[in-house]
Amino acid sequence: MKVTDTIAAISTSAGNSGIGIIRISGDESVEIVDKIFKSDKKEKKLCDVKSHTVHYGYIVDDEKTIDQVLVLVMKKPHSYTGEDTVEIDCHGGMLILQKVLELVIKNGAKAAAPGEFTKRAFLNGRLDLSQAEAVMDVIQSSNDFALKSSMAQLKGGVSDKIKEIRSDVLYHIAFIESALDDPEHISLDGYHDEISGMLQNNIFKIKQLLDTFDNGRRMKEGINTVILGKPNAGKSSLLNLMLGEERAIVTDIEGTTRDVLEENINLNGLSLKIIDTAGIRNTEDIVEQIGVNKAKETANDADLIIYVIDGSKEIDENDLEIIQLIKDKQFIVLLNKSDVEIIADLSKIKDLPAEDIIEFSAKQGIGMDKLENKIRDMFFSGKVTYNDQIYITNARHKEALENAYHSLLKVKESVEAMMPEDFYSIDLMDAYEQLGLIIGESVEEDLVNEIFSKFCMGK
Repeated sequence: MKVTDTIAAISTSAGNSGIGIIRISGDESVEIVDKIFKSDKKEKKLCDVKSHTVHYGYIVDDEKTIDQVLVLVMKKPHSYTGEDTVEIDCHGGMLILQKVLELVIKNGAKAAAPGEFTKRAFLNGRLDLSQAEAVMDVIQSSNDFALKSSMAQLKGGVSDKIKEIRSDVLYHIAFIESALDDPEHISLDGYHDEISGMLQNNIFKIKQLLDTFDNGRRMKEGINTVILGKPNAGKSSLLNLMLGEERAIVTDIEGTTRDVLEENINLNGLSLKIIDTAGIRNTEDIVEQIGVNKAKETANDADLIIYVIDGSKEIDENDLEIIQLIKDKQFIVLLNKSDVEIIADLSKIKDLPAEDIIEFSAKQGIGMDKLENKIRDMFFSGKVTYNDQIYITNARHKEALENAYHSLLKVKESVEAMMPEDFYSIDLMDAYEQLGLIIGESVEEDLVNEIFSKFCMGK
């Protein structure tokens, strides 16, 4: 993939910010900006300045001043893209930014495609592919944990682990090939024990990474949380309490909620995709029944179910149906309306351990802190600082890891069956190439283009 054009784009979001940045990258970036930049020191030329310096002046079109700016010059290879890069700090109005960008393009630059700066950073070896993908994850992080995880990947956390495993695998590929080519000087005596140790170690490492994916996905996308319960149990009141606003309609009339209502919240650094559902009960109302069916379908895809029990009413067959629906899922039970007399006899629900039930009052907010702590403990085992833990958050990475894992298992089976060493090489090479897909060392141009097309403009 040859890179030749000098590209330019607005790298700050539209809005009322005071400063806007236009980024230019490529061999002609300094020369192009020199054509339109007039320093307060009239003789100063950007092509003569040192790298990583800032210069005050004006952007001009012929003799017409467009804006008062600061210009940052970063010469290759010490820039984000690895190319000569210039950033123009303008005033933040979109009209000014568009005028300056048009002037840069008029003088020889090409409008950058989404993600093209980061794509060049990858192509020029400044980032590997997993780090490049982490750039977009950092931008899109919706909570503290997702941000920490993405930053760890951007720093090379995933890359380092993948490179370590690949290095082990490559050594054994080379050793087998060398031993088969030169058996007189390279002996395979005792090699079965050596490769068995390598396989056991790296199969375990890959399995550890794969085991982080569910939590990684939840960090990145949010915990898919469904609120279930009978009509008028307090589900919509719980949603409003968690949102801090009256989003769902709350009345004393049973069956008010007929459809699913979805909202995203940040719960002390955790992202939750909260879905309020219709109350589950036997009903002859066709519209309400559709809502009940939707509630059951939504529960099947939930990461977490919050089951709200109306403590002021008896446990009935509708509660028993809900228990059957959630018993194989991760769930929390809220005994709601604890601010009034509790009538519900929980001993009738044998599948609910007492420690999983939180006394709650959606009306008064009682028990909200316990609910928050319970969610944190369930999904992150109480370890919310992450320390050095690396999480896999990318479905593409997961697929490649799974393929590498199964390839190494095939090698292990061949070793245990005492197959000849040349049988190992094909599966070892497949594992090596699959791991290479994660960091971009075995990747086709179409995949690179697909990945970076999802990036935002100017990055």
